[in-house]
Amino acid sequence: MGKLVRDRIPEIMTTAGLSPETRILDSAAYLDSLFAKLVEEAEELRDAAPPRRLEEAGDVLEVFTTLLAALGYSLSDVAAVAAEKREERGGFADRIWLES
Repeated sequence: MGKLVRDRIPEIMTTAGLSPETRILDSAAYLDSLFAKLVEEAEELRDAAPPRRLEEAGDVLEVFTTLLAALGYSLSDVAAVAAEKREERGGFADRIWLES
């Protein structure tokens, strides 16, 4: 069992008297792990109690921006594409549910 963790987690574990076993992922495994981590963090945000949502949203943002960088994009690149798509197709503010 393993998972992608924040950079300082092994240091924090060692300070706590633990002996973490780690390895550095290759590029393909890193991307796969970032996608999995993004889903994990999004699920944690969905399931979080209201007082924890901001912290969980921060985790989603951290993984998302790291993933973007690994893919060669920036947050401003994504924001520009999102704005273009919002202009063409709208956003989600109107809460429209398509039944069929």
